[in-house]
Amino acid sequence: MARPLIALLTDFGTADHYVGAMKGVVLTICPDASLVDISHDVPPHDVMTGALELAACYRYFPPGTVFLVIVDPGVGSARCGLAAEAGEYRFVAPDNGVLTAVFAETKPKRIVQLTERRYARATVSRTFEGRDRFAPAAAWLAKGVDCSALGRPAPQIHQLRIPVPEAAGAALTGEIVRVDRFGNLVSNVDRRTFEAFRHSAPIRIEAGGHEIERLVGTYAEIEPGAVAALFGSTEHLEIACNGASAAARLELRRGDPIRVSRSARDEVPPR
Repeated sequence: MARPLIALLTDFGTADHYVGAMKGVVLTICPDASLVDISHDVPPHDVMTGALELAACYRYFPPGTVFLVIVDPGVGSARCGLAAEAGEYRFVAPDNGVLTAVFAETKPKRIVQLTERRYARATVSRTFEGRDRFAPAAAWLAKGVDCSALGRPAPQIHQLRIPVPEAAGAALTGEIVRVDRFGNLVSNVDRRTFEAFRHSAPIRIEAGGHEIERLVGTYAEIEPGAVAALFGSTEHLEIACNGASAAARLELRRGDPIRVSRSARDEVPPR
């Protein structure tokens, strides 16, 4: 039988003891667990980035994986903790919208609030619930406890407003939703929406007022120092600069607009 797998995603970084303490709690409860770090470099308190990072990777994990997601600016507040089942996976996270993007793709089968105290540590710190409430819940799920045992059903949960691209006339408008470590500007325009809008017509791409002259297939097709558009590994339109940060080069950030428009037939389209 495969060992239970818990994948961690947090904004804790690795300079402090926080991630290590959570892993210690998990392994005390479920010594057979394998622990995988998705990332601990989500910008502090950035729930939106946490939601998008989780959605970008969860489906590549084996069925049965438990995701322990702690990006929690509301720690110690009245917000609830959640355990959920969606598809073939289980999730433990604060009720602050960090599961929104996953649930938009995979409808949850069950969501409960973490109200059953026997599945938390005896003393719960109001400043470190990741260690005392969430990590134990994830460990007990990995150990075989049913999700419903962790607490009462959640009547409703908090949802983020994740922007979606909008097509109107000859323009498809989206926005930058994520800037990755390389400075690539990842938009919310997915390939399917792009192709449905394009209908094989020549197109123009603008990012924050900058015209992007080329649409390429890979980063290697971009000349050194040049900027171009392409579809990255998440199948979303992104703006990249070969050997440099597109975000720095164009002085753009999350929330800035992306615009795709059908151009006249005699204009030179992005390639």
